[in-house]
This record gives sequence, C-alpha cells and structure tokens, in this order.
Amino acid sequence: MTYTEEWVTERARSAYEHGRASFDLRPERAALLVIDMQDEFVRPGWSPYWVPAATRMAPRLCQLVEECRAASVPVIWTIFDDTHLGLDRPYALRFLPHADTDWRRPGPAEVWASMGRQPDEAVIRKPSYGAFYDTPLDTMLRNLGRDTVIVTGTLTNYCCGTTARQAYERGYKVVFGSDVTATDDESRQEPELAVLRKGFALVLPAEKITNRLAAAASASEDEERANVL
Repeated sequence: MTYTEEWVTERARSAYEHGRASFDLRPERAALLVIDMQDEFVRPGWSPYWVPAATRMAPRLCQLVEECRAASVPVIWTIFDDTHLGLDRPYALRFLPHADTDWRRPGPAEVWASMGRQPDEAVIRKPSYGAFYDTPLDTMLRNLGRDTVIVTGTLTNYCCGTTARQAYERGYKVVFGSDVTATDDESRQEPELAVLRKGFALVLPAEKITNRLAAAASASEDEERANVL
C-alpha cells in the first residue's frame, strides 16, 4: 500500500478529534489528581493569574471529587507554591512572559476553600508545572497501588497537560477530564485536548469518568458474587 499525504493527514486528524485510548478505568487502580485549584487561580479577582474558566467549572469538579470519594478513589491535591526559597524551580521561568507581574502571594498558597478538600487528603506543594517534578507523587501512587491517574484542575495546557505527559512517561494510564480542566484562554482548551487524546491520555468528560468508574465497580461486585456461588 502507498500511504498518500491525504491518507496520513486524515488518519492524524481523526485521532486528534475522535481517538480513544483502549484501557479500562478501574476505581481500585485509580487516583484523582486535582491540579492547582488554589486561590490565585480560582478565587475570583484575587490575583492577576485568575482563571475564570476554572472558577466556572469548579462545581463540576467538586461533584467528581465527591463521586471519587464514594468509589474509594483517593484524591490527591497539588498546589503550585514557593518551595525551598525558589531554588528548586526551573531557572528559566524568570525569563518567560508568565512571570511578567510583580504580584506575590501574601502567604503560602492554599487550595481554594470552596473546593472542600478534606483533612485526610494529601496536598503536594510543587515548584513547577508538572506534579511529578521534584515531588513524592510517584512514590505516593505506588504506595497506594495505583497505576491510573485522573487529571483535573488548571491550567489545562500547563500544569494539567504537563502532569499528564509526565504520568504517561512513567508508565501510568492517564485519564484527562475534558470539562473538569480549564485554561486562561479558552480557545487553547481543545488544541491541548486534541494532542493528549491522540498521544497521551483517555480524554473524557466528568460524566463519562463517573459512569466508567461505576460500571467497573458493578462488574467487580458481580464477579465477586459469582466466585462466592
């Protein structure tokens, strides 16, 4: 067969728009990562880094958090914070447009209170975009016996997308929440989802994530009953 330019282009376009990873989402193997839903990104008007789309999607994400708790899926929160006096942060960040403001946090960064984080849920304070960079996240997931991560939060195309790529590179199955992630320019949302969909993750809306978790739990219960009989 001769692969024409039209054929390979259409194949790529289909994967970007409609591709679906083929792995199962099992609650006993999954962990929910809530990336950087903190005051400076989600609390309206509080900082120049506010992400209005993240504030709008927060109630939907809170619902997914509750459903994951009910399914015994551990919830791990991350915060983009000033750690180790900034000495562990990538050096080049200071030269990029993202750092073009004099605004500084008045204190340690915190999860936005409206997200309802519970005291027994771990918080990782990270120095850069990806949640695996210089953090104990990989060790925590392995101690929990989890090989699948559900990535949610903000920013879609920075901290969430970087975390998804890092998880993929470490051998994790990655589920990426299409409507429980948000970015500061909403026109950038779908292009990032397209790349993740084609090459890194199973991209699903929150409702389908919940449905898959519930279906897997039901199938597991049916299997257990069959084994007893």
